[in-house]
Amino acid sequence: MSVHDFELLHSNLNFFPRSFIRKAGQEFALANTSAGRRLVILGNFNNETGFEGELSELDGRPLLIAPLNAQNASALRRCVDWLNPRLLGLQTSIGMGDRIGLATPGHVRAIRAADGKVAPIFAQQSIREMKRTRRSPQEVMDDAVWGIFTEGWQAGFGADADHLKTTDDIDACLKAGFCFFTIDPGEYVENRAKTASLSTLLEMAEFLPVELRLRNSGLLGKNLDFEGHSIVFDEYTLLQSAVKYGKAIMHVATMYRHLAQSARQTPFELEVSVDETDQPTSHADHVYIAMELKRLGVKWTSLAPRFVGRFEKGVDYIGNVNNFEMDIAAHAAIARQLGPYKLSLHSGSDKFSIYPAAMRKTKGLVHLKTAGTSYLEALRTISMVDVEFFRDIYIYARDHFESDKASYHISAELDRAPQPDRINDWTGLLENFDAREILHVTFGSVLNDTDTGSGLGFRHQIVKLLEDHAETYAENLQKHFVRHLAPFLSKD
Repeated sequence: MSVHDFELLHSNLNFFPRSFIRKAGQEFALANTSAGRRLVILGNFNNETGFEGELSELDGRPLLIAPLNAQNASALRRCVDWLNPRLLGLQTSIGMGDRIGLATPGHVRAIRAADGKVAPIFAQQSIREMKRTRRSPQEVMDDAVWGIFTEGWQAGFGADADHLKTTDDIDACLKAGFCFFTIDPGEYVENRAKTASLSTLLEMAEFLPVELRLRNSGLLGKNLDFEGHSIVFDEYTLLQSAVKYGKAIMHVATMYRHLAQSARQTPFELEVSVDETDQPTSHADHVYIAMELKRLGVKWTSLAPRFVGRFEKGVDYIGNVNNFEMDIAAHAAIARQLGPYKLSLHSGSDKFSIYPAAMRKTKGLVHLKTAGTSYLEALRTISMVDVEFFRDIYIYARDHFESDKASYHISAELDRAPQPDRINDWTGLLENFDAREILHVTFGSVLNDTDTGSGLGFRHQIVKLLEDHAETYAENLQKHFVRHLAPFLSKD
């Protein structure tokens, strides 16, 4: 039986053709119904399948029409292997975060258009974003799985539990099926180290964990070469790195040990993120972090330094591109020699000016992490189909910007952004630097608004519009991410 046969036999169902598969004597597909999207299964059932829904018959065979809930997502993953995330290793990769839960079809299309040459992470969200969007790790995973199933993507994907800060975060994401864990020790970084005197650093070093005392590192007095990049660890340089990152390294080691114990035999990958700090990660800092993590038994697949320049949300790189290229060249040499492991570009969306250098200098050992840009493409879609509603969102975002920007490193200013009564091209607003950042960082307030005056909150209206115009949203995402992916398709 084909999806066409399905439609002929059941005229009330409008199928997504790429979702149609056969497995163990059953046919599975996703369809639009009068009650919304549903999983449709034709074939024999028993009590061990785990699926729930309305059971009837079609052409003499059992037919189950099932809601897209967590139980059915779990049951489907048990039946269809390629719906389970897997490890990506050292492949060039991209994380495609989704703050609403409807972006994965567009993400899949972009990866497919790039011939699958960049390994995708379709399930990705930070704990901070989950809290702001009121989504659980399981919901993030399930939304990605339904999107992958819709598009029939069978070539594998990763799942990134992003910016985890506690062991409880790890446990919740591990239970939901994530296999890539990004540890964020930013709260343990001592930013004062970079301006402290030698005597002050010596005093501060006394409070480091015993395991990370300077004599244990073996780095003091070393002159190391990384493909022509020389790094000298005199006392002052080593003290700066140790005081700044020592406690952060111990936190990563603690989180890693907990993850390894909790995961048991389940394979996983680790990313270490030190990008959210006040100053760039020096090359000496990078060496110190990597060598101390190795000494403590931590294994990782990628590391996110704080590069030179500014990586602000939803806009291009701010800084000298040549300086960035020189900076990442040394970081990449270190990562190759001490790993190999990938360098990860956090807040990486829309940084088009530096992608070629990042790919060239890392020789493909790079991971691009994006999130908010998919939300902005959702707003672009809304601006195309309902201008008045998009106008309401922009006004609301402006009202909440000053409070919402507190946890972000951005330079947008409310006074520079266009006033609502002076905007003629609402879709074009998304190309304005200040408006773009304002819309980007206020996603939590917008998605948590409960009443816009119509009795319906923004979230409900946004989801409904994106579902009603799913094809437009997917097309916008595909176009946007094809542009992101293009520089990462060749190492030359």
